Amino acid sequence: MANNREKLFDMFPPISTDEWMAKINVDLKGADFDKKLVWRTNEGFNVQPFYRKEDLEGLPTIGTLPGEFPYVRGTRDNNDWLIRQFIPGATAAEVLTNAHHAIDRGVESIGICLCGDLTPEELPEILKGIDLKKIEVNINCCPGKAVEVAELLVSAIIAQEAADCFRGSINFNPYKRLLKRGMEFPKDIKETSLALYKVVEPVKNLRCFAVDSSMLNNAGAYITQELGYALAWGAEWMTMMTEAGLTPCEVNNRIKFNMGISSNYFMELAKFRAARMLWAEIVKAYGADEECCKMHVHAVTSQYNQTIYDAHVNLLRSMTETMSAALAGVDSIETLPFDLQYKNPDEFSERIARNQQLLLRDESHLNKVVDPAGGSYYIEVLTTSIAREAWKLFNEVEENGGFEALLKKGEIQAKVNESGVKRHIDVARRKEILLGTNQYPNFNEMALDKLQKTDCACGCGCAAPENGAVEYLNFDRAASQFEQLRLDTERASNRPKVFMLTIGNLAMRLARAQFSANFFGCAGYEIIDNIGFNTVKEGIDAAMAQGADVVVLCSSDDEYATYAPEAFKELDGRALFVVAGAPACMDELKAQGIEDFIHVRVNVLDTLIGFNAKLLKK
Repeated sequence: MANNREKLFDMFPPISTDEWMAKINVDLKGADFDKKLVWRTNEGFNVQPFYRKEDLEGLPTIGTLPGEFPYVRGTRDNNDWLIRQFIPGATAAEVLTNAHHAIDRGVESIGICLCGDLTPEELPEILKGIDLKKIEVNINCCPGKAVEVAELLVSAIIAQEAADCFRGSINFNPYKRLLKRGMEFPKDIKETSLALYKVVEPVKNLRCFAVDSSMLNNAGAYITQELGYALAWGAEWMTMMTEAGLTPCEVNNRIKFNMGISSNYFMELAKFRAARMLWAEIVKAYGADEECCKMHVHAVTSQYNQTIYDAHVNLLRSMTETMSAALAGVDSIETLPFDLQYKNPDEFSERIARNQQLLLRDESHLNKVVDPAGGSYYIEVLTTSIAREAWKLFNEVEENGGFEALLKKGEIQAKVNESGVKRHIDVARRKEILLGTNQYPNFNEMALDKLQKTDCACGCGCAAPENGAVEYLNFDRAASQFEQLRLDTERASNRPKVFMLTIGNLAMRLARAQFSANFFGCAGYEIIDNIGFNTVKEGIDAAMAQGADVVVLCSSDDEYATYAPEAFKELDGRALFVVAGAPACMDELKAQGIEDFIHVRVNVLDTLIGFNAKLLKK
């Protein structure tokens, strides 16, 4: 067998990078390699179309094992992440019932929110019914009540004699008000944090200093932005609490990173690897020994890319997101229900969310391999590239006064919002695709009847931000403007009809009819497609017989010079006239009064908003 293998490899001599490049350039037939094949990411670096072993030379991610400093390959020698689920409920009894239901079905980590209907005073009743030696408990509460909640939680842990084996957290985030409302935490942060630490000190693995970069993710931050600001946020905790008298190990052992996961599959996987590596170096710089430099990460799927229309596509998004985090070796994952944006999740959607992780862990066995991406030329380069850009941003924050100082000025919020605006524009122009929303929508789906009043993923309520002293994050999802467009269509007393006048060149008319149907389908209009007409008059007559509000001429560029003026004249203002494409004769057609052209370079959202203004009746 060994001899056979050697003979087989002899048949494939090594090929140099220069030889590959020469072949690629031949196949490009004169096209520019960089423009054609190099991916210019929004994260601040370029991605090549292929990588080779030589690209690994000198990378800082190479040469360690899982569980070894700087933990790029993981902080453990296994990949047994915890499956977390948020437990809803208006009373202690309801929360306890829902918690047991989830735990019996595979959940090992639960989230409880003590805001709104549920108060801290009800926490002891809930905890009495949960085995704190086995189940991780994570509590969200108003930052001002964190010390009170900690006292109740620690009492329950000690009562169950679980102080040495308990796992969990209190999500103390004094910067939440600045991020969500532009308002500062009303108490002294250092003083409150120190009081909180004193309370949780008897419980070894109770983390209380939160780094909630998932908030940045849900506001549209790019991957390197989320990571860079998360590191600066963590460093703020390290500086503040070491100055208060704690050791670096004592501080880091109480920090918990709650990070988002976008649908950028490989880059998210690389992000978590880069995060561990950079955080280890940061903590070590404070004087901690290497064993104390581990990063504890909880990952939650993104809300930014969730959609109301074609909501089951959310399952595809959250599945790849969950897989990114699982393969990256995070400590726990929460997969959000697919219907979260339009209703309070029900038993079906919560079960599916749990099962997504169970499928990856217990059927796909992703927990059996630690850092399966280690050594991949592509992912190792991505890890290093993301780390480099995030480190630049981290240093920029530190040089300008630190995380808290920039938050108080509103500068971090402004930078993230700037990215959110850019991404909304990309969605509007289809440079960023949301399947079922700005591309390939279900024309006939209606969502108005399924919308219900809902809370945010944490269950703590998402009240409209107050007018704060500084800018705050904008949490509009990427699909929100397209969804508003379609909801406006649904609320109108008429649903516009769009008629495809297909004529001439068979291939071009079919392609442009499909493009136009997808285009106008994004506004929820009724689409009337056709296989083709022999004459323009025949097409216009059919459109009028169908009661069309918009007639879209679908043909080839060469034929538009003849067909478009004839169709426009025949239509005679009885409906809006649109040409599908950007033909060379566009200026001549505009001179004849034809105003509307749709093609790949137009802003889909703005164009459809314009059509809504003309067509919808209130």
